[in-house]
Amino acid sequence: MSLPQFTDIRSLSNTEISEAIIETENQLFNLRFKKATRQNFKSHDIKHTKHRLAQLKTLLTIQLENFEPQEKINK
Repeated sequence: MSLPQFTDIRSLSNTEISEAIIETENQLFNLRFKKATRQNFKSHDIKHTKHRLAQLKTLLTIQLENFEPQEKINK
């Protein structure tokens, strides 16, 4: 399994991105919990989940920055 691609999430709306961020944070918590309790898990999943979380947060920031100037122009 390779790292998640940024192009896969490019078409999501802000609401979908927010939901995906929450879901990804929960996945990361569960992976860390498995690591702390020495349960079996794939160690590369932590790296992939962190990468995915960073992508989602970056995309949300970009979309919100693009959305704010339009509101200021309309006022």
